Amino acid sequence: MRDVLLVSIGAVPGAWLRFRLVNHFEPMLPRRHWGTASVNITASFALGLISALARNCGGGHEIGLLLGVGFLGSLSTFSSFSVEMLQSWLAGLRRETLLLMGASVLAGLAAVALGLAIGGA
Repeated sequence: MRDVLLVSIGAVPGAWLRFRLVNHFEPMLPRRHWGTASVNITASFALGLISALARNCGGGHEIGLLLGVGFLGSLSTFSSFSVEMLQSWLAGLRRETLLLMGASVLAGLAAVALGLAIGGA
């Protein structure tokens, strides 16, 4: 029950922040999915950093549940990104869709690696 509570406590502010960030930056970006991609990449960096710090400082299980699964799990969203990519593809923006999909995966991996490196993993 404690684990569920930790995830839940982290999820509420993560979901709220995602909602606020996407809605704030969406009008400034050329397409809706750039906001989601930016949030996902930022969350990837944060997860790498938190994972490394939790491993190095102890308390990894609780920190992982609260911040990793709860906060960052609700901040980032693969499902929304997938829906946006399909909508973009169906709208005929095939080249842009493929580029953003590839760039998002590569940037996400690079962001995790950077977070791990900064965190001392």
